[in-house]
Amino acid sequence: MKTEHVKIKVWDLPIRIFHWAMVLLMALLWWSADAGEMQWHQIFAYSLLILIGFRLLWGLIGSDTAKFSHFVHHPKIVMEYLKEARTKGVSRVIGHNPMGGYMVVVLIAVISLQLVTGLFATDDIFTEGPLYSYVSSDSSAFLTWLHKLNFNFILLLSGVHVLAVIVHAIKGDRLVGAMLSGYKKISRVELSSAHASQLTFKSVWLALILLALLATLVFFYLIWPIVQVL
Repeated sequence: MKTEHVKIKVWDLPIRIFHWAMVLLMALLWWSADAGEMQWHQIFAYSLLILIGFRLLWGLIGSDTAKFSHFVHHPKIVMEYLKEARTKGVSRVIGHNPMGGYMVVVLIAVISLQLVTGLFATDDIFTEGPLYSYVSSDSSAFLTWLHKLNFNFILLLSGVHVLAVIVHAIKGDRLVGAMLSGYKKISRVELSSAHASQLTFKSVWLALILLALLATLVFFYLIWPIVQVL
């Protein structure tokens, strides 16, 4: 008997834009650091700061699938999910699965660490973070080293994330398509068990207001001084 599937909304527009904008900014940050374009590197970093700040706020007051409370579970639930995945295979989940939820938290944490250490870092030539003068030279040297090392860790986590997406795609759970369109096809059995019909999505206007406020603060205090000397 053929299983009937239905298309449901999983991701709102703000989350989808955040996801792909972060991918783009991480690539630009890598390029600018490798090419020695440190002023652009700072601009891209502060743009990423806006995105991370927005994601943290949206994780508290945003749409259901965006909230941390929706996908950050007790470790016992994560272990049960992994055990079930080994025995029965990957199952479709509305939003982030228990393991994916932990990956989101870890990625946000390490990217936040990258942003914070960059504020105190220096290339010992022309560019210094805005908080460089508030710490000793030894502290700045350590934070600069950590900033460079942590980026390798971000690359590693990104690779793991991409691998997980590929595995899910092979198993029939097309995560990339859902993050592009916002919609996912699931069976009616999965629909009822996941209570997907009860999901609520916040207004895009609320997201725009939050983003505009964050962007205004970061632009005038951090980005504009750099733009003036470009």
